[in-house]
Amino acid sequence: MTKETKWSIDKTHSEIGFKVRHLMIAHVRGTFKTFDADIKSVEKDFKTADIDLWVDPSSISTGDLKRDEHLKSPDFFDVLNHKQINFTSNTIINAENGDGYEMWGDLTIKGITKHIKLNVVIGGIVKDPWGNEKAGIEISGTICRSDWGLTWNATLETGGFMVSDEVHILCEIELIKSINKLQPIVLENTTLKSSN
Repeated sequence: MTKETKWSIDKTHSEIGFKVRHLMIAHVRGTFKTFDADIKSVEKDFKTADIDLWVDPSSISTGDLKRDEHLKSPDFFDVLNHKQINFTSNTIINAENGDGYEMWGDLTIKGITKHIKLNVVIGGIVKDPWGNEKAGIEISGTICRSDWGLTWNATLETGGFMVSDEVHILCEIELIKSINKLQPIVLENTTLKSSN
């Protein structure tokens, strides 16, 4: 009999990030500080995983407060009207080049859902000094932000644009295996009557 395994994200050892080309010459990196996921697999086989991930776009951080506020505005994530970025997947297969895995899923931003492919490298599963089972996963991929209506840009005098359409997704995730705890059984109070 197969056994379902539940995993949660160890947020203190995980990062959901991205980078975009700026001024056509360099990259700007950013992260989302608030995120969580519901992940289930058969035993410890991540190729069987069902993933439901959500990210709070208002938690974006690029190291510049003015830029972060612009990214939260209707020009980009419009965080007042769209509270979550969601990614769901139940399809993980061996990569065609034999290096790691491909994860296919639906990414929803600003109410627009697109089917995307991400690259996955599983670092392994170990026990930490406290007996918790941990799994390390690297996730990467490239999407075009304009597919989700994130189209703001500015033209440069030398040609080209201030911000590239391509966004590189870069995630380092550490999962912790959930422990199924036995729930206490509560018995209703009963009154036994004795017969004389």
